[in-house]
Amino acid sequence: MRRSTREPLARTAARAAVAALTATALLTAATACGGGSTGGAGSNSAPGELTYWASNQGADIAADRAVLGPELKKFEERTGIKVKLEVIPWPDLLGRILAATASGQGPDVLNIGNTWSASLQATGALLPWNTENFEAIGGRDRFVPSAVGSAGAPGQDPAAVPLYSMAYALYYNKKVFRDAGIDKPPATWDELVETGRRISGDGRRGTWALGAEGANLANNIHQVFVLSRQHGGSFFDSAGRPTFDTPANVAAVKQYVDLMAKDGIIAPGNAEYDKNQSLQDFASGRTAMVLWQSAASSFKAHGMKEGDWGTAPVPVPAGTAPGADGPQVNSMVAGINLAVFKNTDNLDGALKFVEFMTSDEEQKVLNKAYGSIPPVKAAQSDPAFAGPDLTVLRDTLATSAAPLPQVPQESQFETTVGTAVKELFADAAAGRPVTTESVGARLAKAQQQMTG
Repeated sequence: MRRSTREPLARTAARAAVAALTATALLTAATACGGGSTGGAGSNSAPGELTYWASNQGADIAADRAVLGPELKKFEERTGIKVKLEVIPWPDLLGRILAATASGQGPDVLNIGNTWSASLQATGALLPWNTENFEAIGGRDRFVPSAVGSAGAPGQDPAAVPLYSMAYALYYNKKVFRDAGIDKPPATWDELVETGRRISGDGRRGTWALGAEGANLANNIHQVFVLSRQHGGSFFDSAGRPTFDTPANVAAVKQYVDLMAKDGIIAPGNAEYDKNQSLQDFASGRTAMVLWQSAASSFKAHGMKEGDWGTAPVPVPAGTAPGADGPQVNSMVAGINLAVFKNTDNLDGALKFVEFMTSDEEQKVLNKAYGSIPPVKAAQSDPAFAGPDLTVLRDTLATSAAPLPQVPQESQFETTVGTAVKELFADAAAGRPVTTESVGARLAKAQQQMTG
């Protein structure tokens, strides 16, 4: 990947996005983005090579290499193009990408969370997926429309193409539920708290009710976005201006943090979790429930077997149900998109790679491995995507999921509000009061960081 000569406006937008990160994130990103075999500038001068940054989808980086390695070898055998793979943990991925867009140093192809599409699109660093580019990979109509709709700002050519589609679900440990005499998963938040207390949320029996990742900024955003919608709120107005500290958003964030601070069903130690530790706790029986997106493959990687866990829709407020009128949203439209850096030295090879990764065959292989849903229509016909877990996820995507705001400031939103939630979890873990006033103050500070 060579150094970019993009127009100043794109570079200015990228640098503004990078500036929104915390100093720690910037230091991590700058250190990790240096050249060499990890895909920095000059690492891809040969036409027979591509660099690929993959997001950490499996239980750990080794699991992703085990999934992707054989497929990349298959691509090399078919095309003669060698792919240099780097799997990047989620806590580091956005910082790495933003630093790459600002410096012009980055991979040829990369995974991005679909919620970041509009933010990264605004940098001008990513290849627009116009009709010609879509035709190079088989056409836009191969993809589920809602998945393409989460690949960039409305009215613009998408900044990426869909790779994996996901939704959030409530996963529960069947044995823990049986031992506690609980015969069904909770459907409402009130039931979740009641169920959690029956399981012993204070940890006296060695099992906490619900796992969380209080230091995982993206996960914090996903959870409070859903609760905000259920309270009738929104984090941005119709003009794209931040509205973080409205009463609905304050109530949503407080409700989430109160699962630890007030209800006592999340272990205080979860305030420091940020790298899938909640999935490990669930698989080992230390927690009975977890709210996560497409987690089945991770459970298996941690030693669980089919039938050890159950899958249910994320709870909604009492008196509502997914698909009904009212505040019924219970998931963000989750997914991973595949993007190409616009200034790649090997555009032809990058397009061939995207075509390969989104082919019907590969979509079945990859989405089976990760427990996600293919955004390519033809691949969904495989019986593997009709099991109990994926049926819940598919129904959620079809009836009760909503996309996060496709605004240029979305990545800054994740950083500022995600950090506010992280700080509130730290307060809860330390026994400091979490009040309507303290939540409102943290969200007001986050909004000032966005607009100041």
